[in-house]
Amino acid sequence: MKTEQAQSNQFAVCLNNEGYKASLEVGKIYRVIVDEEASANGLIRVIDESGEDYAFSANRFYPIEVPKPVEEVLLSVD
Repeated sequence: MKTEQAQSNQFAVCLNNEGYKASLEVGKIYRVIVDEEASANGLIRVIDESGEDYAFSANRFYPIEVPKPVEEVLLSVD
């Protein structure tokens, strides 16, 4: 598990919040939680608007890479 933690943090932009308007905002960057089981089932686990991590259909998101200074700011936001 430590090797997963050592990987750089992953982020994704929400493209579609249909049916989840209270949980997701289109255009917002979300932190991705590595979940191989979810990925194998076409899902992506993100920290949503509730502050908890949930699995959503992966096609709702577009994975992105962010520069280190942006990553630090995104990780510092509660």
